[in-house]
Amino acid sequence: MIVVIPAYEPDEKLLRVVAELKRDTDYAIVVVNDGSSEAAEPVFAALPEGVTLLRHAQNRGKGRALKTAYEYIAAHFPQSEGIVTVDADGQHLPADVVRVSEDWEAHPEALVLGSRRFTGTVPWRSRAGNAITRVVFRLSTGVSVYDTQTGLRAFAVSSIPMMLEMRGERYEYEINVLLYATRQHMPIREVTIETVYIADNASSHFHPMRDSWRIYKMILLFAASSLLAAAVDYVLVLSLSALFAKQAQGLLWSVVLARVISSFLNHMLNRKLVFEDCSRRSVFRYYLVAAGIMAANYGLLSLISGVMPLALAKLLVELALYPLSFYLQRRFVFARGERIS
Repeated sequence: MIVVIPAYEPDEKLLRVVAELKRDTDYAIVVVNDGSSEAAEPVFAALPEGVTLLRHAQNRGKGRALKTAYEYIAAHFPQSEGIVTVDADGQHLPADVVRVSEDWEAHPEALVLGSRRFTGTVPWRSRAGNAITRVVFRLSTGVSVYDTQTGLRAFAVSSIPMMLEMRGERYEYEINVLLYATRQHMPIREVTIETVYIADNASSHFHPMRDSWRIYKMILLFAASSLLAAAVDYVLVLSLSALFAKQAQGLLWSVVLARVISSFLNHMLNRKLVFEDCSRRSVFRYYLVAAGIMAANYGLLSLISGVMPLALAKLLVELALYPLSFYLQRRFVFARGERIS
């Protein structure tokens, strides 16, 4: 197991984290100095022998620091199996790091999260931020993750190419990883860990307004791409059916053209705006399911559009088919195992 610790302006808590991990585990440790000032140099200089220290010339953000470590691991530890990321501020206890790592070893196909329950004295910005993100994430993806902002995560070294493709260089990077994992139906497991905040989390470099916007922006883009595609499909069916009203197969052509355009739009938006240039391996299965849903859509519309306005019929059909579409995409398009919370 390889521990990755991104660090910006760390204090003695980083040294304590590293010392405890070396005492309690045999994990390799990679620390990334994310452009810290000269004042932090004594901390990095005091890191024990055997710890790999990588450096950024200037601050580039937590996401970029994690990616720098992943690139190093891919180049120098290609035979390693697992990675566990740990924060430098002392929030993650060595015992919890071990528990998360061991859970991943038992489920190497999963993304394993060290999930806090925010008990005891918790800074308001951390409690509120996680609660809001939890709700927004659930509404946007249909997936429940209790601690979406945890930095304690374990995953396979073989997932590094996916991790490097993720959009985002700062705090939004970690939420993007969760979004893509849900999209690909990568199993997500949560292991309950201790909630630790030292000195009201004063050492955190999370900016409540700026970094929260970066996080929520990506979640909202993810949700908006699906909503926009559904709206385009709805409007196109109504418009094209009016255009092809005098043709024998007018409704069929309307449904087909609308679904092709809206499906393409949904994929394009997710790849370019949310996930950038992520894997295309699921595209074939996605369109295979889309074709089946399109056929069901046409069949149901043909049955009920004669007894009610097309606009209402289309809305009812979409609502009826949504659960089936979701199930097929979960089990067939992106099937990679069960999500476990």
